This record gives sequence, structure tokens and C-alpha cells, in this order.
Amino acid sequence: MASPRLETYCCPNRDAATQLVMNFQPEVFCGVCIGSSSVSLLLTILQLLPKKGQSPRKMPKASSSSTILLLISICDILGGLGVIIRSSVWLGFPGFIANISVVNGTDVWPSAFCVGSAMWIQLLYSAGFWWLFCYAVDSYLVVRRSAGLSTIVLYHMMTWGLAVMLCVEGIALLYYPSLSSCENGLEHAIPHYITTYAPLLLVLVINPILFRRTVSAVASLLKGRQGIYTENERRLGTEIQIRFFKIMLVFIICWSSNIINESLLFYLEMQPDINEMPLKNIRSAALITWIIMGVLNPMQGFLFTLAFYGWTGWRVDLKWRKREIPWESMSSSTVGENTYPSPVNYQSNAHDSKKVTTTDSQQTDEAISMLSESNTSGDDRLTRSSPIYQGW
Repeated sequence: MASPRLETYCCPNRDAATQLVMNFQPEVFCGVCIGSSSVSLLLTILQLLPKKGQSPRKMPKASSSSTILLLISICDILGGLGVIIRSSVWLGFPGFIANISVVNGTDVWPSAFCVGSAMWIQLLYSAGFWWLFCYAVDSYLVVRRSAGLSTIVLYHMMTWGLAVMLCVEGIALLYYPSLSSCENGLEHAIPHYITTYAPLLLVLVINPILFRRTVSAVASLLKGRQGIYTENERRLGTEIQIRFFKIMLVFIICWSSNIINESLLFYLEMQPDINEMPLKNIRSAALITWIIMGVLNPMQGFLFTLAFYGWTGWRVDLKWRKREIPWESMSSSTVGENTYPSPVNYQSNAHDSKKVTTTDSQQTDEAISMLSESNTSGDDRLTRSSPIYQGW
């Protein structure tokens, strides 16, 4: 799981609230983290692998949105791998980790591993938050015809730059001037918690607004193509809205426990003695949400692939070949079934629809198909009279 408490645990003079949760059934907690992360990692990789029975097609140029979705999954995989390694070391070598509690100890490796593993996990999950924010921004810009694959370079600079800057800044403020003196006061801890939770809160607050604006813009595009808003076009807009809703639902499920847990622990830190009987229920709630975090945080990777692509099946094709990434495809004509569950299939009604010839309509189709992760490249959409897009 990902929590700023992992970094504060590396301080020998850690606060009482951190001591409370980190010392609560550590073997059980590490086992839960290893189990949840392993299941999520394996299922996420299974979701992304090619499947038997999928029709081979030419690999297209990826859109910026499809690239961002893949990068989110990669961040989750690497973050989950960090959770597995850290929890395995803590579980397998309790004496190694116990040396962290020794103030001014001569063995620096336990502290180095503690800080390094915590930074790795925080950096990867923080980068995933920034990529998710970039996905919301890119979806809105694509519909507004203000973005393209070239903007992925800007997203890389913003995501990795901000993730590294905030992570390093938070860690530097927490451990200044040394590990033995960190956590002496809230002036060390609060900046660290702010830099950790800032991207999470950004996604939680801003992404729903951007998604809502994108859905409204999609409706305007569909209405503007022919001046009417048919049932099929309304269905397409609804499917895009459901896609965004599933993404935010997964995010809220996986990370709301972190916000609740941190609020409870901060409240306990403000008390003179956290072991007082009136605080028993708050301590219990903090410990329960701590375990829940260990389960839900690593599961984000797998749950996101379900929100992005749907369930892709068990039959893995390990033979290497150029193939399409299984993005969902949508259309405005019918609801079809294919290897990757999709609400609408562009090709299902291709020969029964009117051919689109205007440049404006082609640009509209390009924007909608990029948003819905169509399996046709931008060059094909603009230069070929493909039956896939004649359905529009």
C-alpha cells in the first residue's frame, strides 16, 4: 500500500500514531500487502497480454489517450512490485527492519532500504495519479480538437517532473537535517503529507469536472455533425460517461480509505495520550482502515484495467506478433460483441450507413474515436475512406 506513514516509520523517533499502526499485527499486514499486490500484478499483466482468438490486425499508431492508459497500468505494476519487495523483506527479516528503531545506529542499510522502498512506492503511485489527471485533460482537449499524440511529450514532462519534485521535496523536508531528527515536530511531517496527497486530491476534485465537461463536449459534437441527436448518438455519449464514471469509482474505492485513515491518525496525534479509553473507537477505526489500505491500494492496477478495457479473458496468446492493444471500441450505430467487451462496434453497421465526406465530420470522428480508444490510427481516419468510419 502507499502511505506517507511508510516514510515516517523510517524515523527512529517516529510519532505515536505511526507507531500504533505500524506495530499492529505487522506479519498479518505484510501478508495482506503481499497477497493483494501479487493478485493485482498477475491479473493486470493478464489483462494486458494478447488473447487467443483475437483477429490479427495491423498495429496502429497509438493515440495519446491509449498511451496514457497503458502508462497508468505500468505505474501500478511497478508500484505493486515495490510493495511486494518491501513487505517480503519486512516479513522475512524482522531483525533487519528492527534496526531502524535504533537511534544513531551504525548500520545504515535498514534505514536506506526503508527510505528507498518507501520513495519508490510513493513515486510510482504519485506518477499514476498525475497520469490519470493527464488522461482527463487529454480527453477534454481531444474533444476540443486541441490535443494529439504530440502532446504526450508534454504529459511526460509534467507527470515525471512533478512526481519526482514533490517526492524529493517531501522526503527532504521530512528527513532534514537527518533521519535521527525527523518527526521532531509537525513542521517536518506536514509538508511531506501535503506533497504526498496533493496529486491524489487533485484527481479526486478536478477529474470529475473535466470528465463532465468532456461528456458535454461529446454531446455537442454529436449534435453538430448532422444537426440531430439520435438514440444511437445518445447511447454513445452515455457509454463514454459510464467509462469515466467507472474510472472515478475505482479511484475512490481504492484511495478513500487513505484519506479517512490519515484524518484519524492526525486526530490521534493531536491528543496528549492516544492510549486513553475515550479514543478506543478512533484507534480501532484507524487500524481497520490501515488494513483496508493494504488490500485496496495495490488492487487499483487490476481494477483500472477492468474500467479501461473490461474483462479481456483468460486465454493468453504467448506467440509474438504485431497486434492491436485491446482498447475499447465504440460506435454510434449498434451495440456489438467482440473479444474485448465494447458497447458499440464501428464495423457492425458499416454498409448500412451514409458515407461521411466533409473534413469537419472526419475531425469529429477522429476526436470521438480517440476518446473511445478506437483501433484505427489517426492517419487512416483522415486519409482513407474506411468503412469503419463510413458508419458515422
